[in-house]
Amino acid sequence: MSQQEFETLVIQGEYPVLRVMLNRPKLANAMNLKMVNELMAVMEKVENENYRVLIISGGNGNFCAGGDIKDMQSAGADKQALVELNRAFGHMITKADHLPAAVICALEGAVLGGGFGLACVSDLAIAVEKTQFGLPETSLGIIPAQIAPFVVKRIGLTQARRMALFGNRIKAPEAMSLGLIHQVVGNSEQLEEEITKAVKLAIKCAPAASKVTKALIHCVEHEALNPLLDQAAVDFAEAVMGEGREGGAAFMQK
Repeated sequence: MSQQEFETLVIQGEYPVLRVMLNRPKLANAMNLKMVNELMAVMEKVENENYRVLIISGGNGNFCAGGDIKDMQSAGADKQALVELNRAFGHMITKADHLPAAVICALEGAVLGGGFGLACVSDLAIAVEKTQFGLPETSLGIIPAQIAPFVVKRIGLTQARRMALFGNRIKAPEAMSLGLIHQVVGNSEQLEEEITKAVKLAIKCAPAASKVTKALIHCVEHEALNPLLDQAAVDFAEAVMGEGREGGAAFMQK
């Protein structure tokens, strides 16, 4: 996978860390179908090649201003084209949500609509203090169709209703109080410093244990508790017999 393969993304980093920068700066990195498909390709690479960390950021001072309205308008009266356009984003954000790698979102500028949705499926979201978050879809006469379930899971039903039905903008401190993001920093330089620290922490964790733990956390909402805990016990035993031996030995030596 080379940079030449991408029109809307900038790919950086070395294994086991990959960074993807959304790169449509004139449109505040609004997502078109091309970007959605390219993000899907990146995530498939991350999963297939067992990358440990995926960092998602935006170029030129913005994370993502949501979906590209021009894409929607170009579909015109073709209902099926609009369905497929919207659903493609849903497939991509679901992929991001369940990616075995740790997903870190580096947020600044505009985090709106689909960008808001991406932040909601991150394992770690860090934002510059003046970053603006919002769900402007209803003010544009459309709906947050594919991201609504992820928004509700992230910030809860009450706050999701407020954000979606009033279209208000909030800044990073309030976003953190809602549980949307995990950390607020003062500027872009501090953002990069904290991302670097987070990557080092993620890499220190055992890869198989991290992968199984993330899958286990996702299962909590969907499965009956007893069967889930039965399987968790099996996974725990396998972890202790595998990566846990090395980790435990290192801890005992300390």
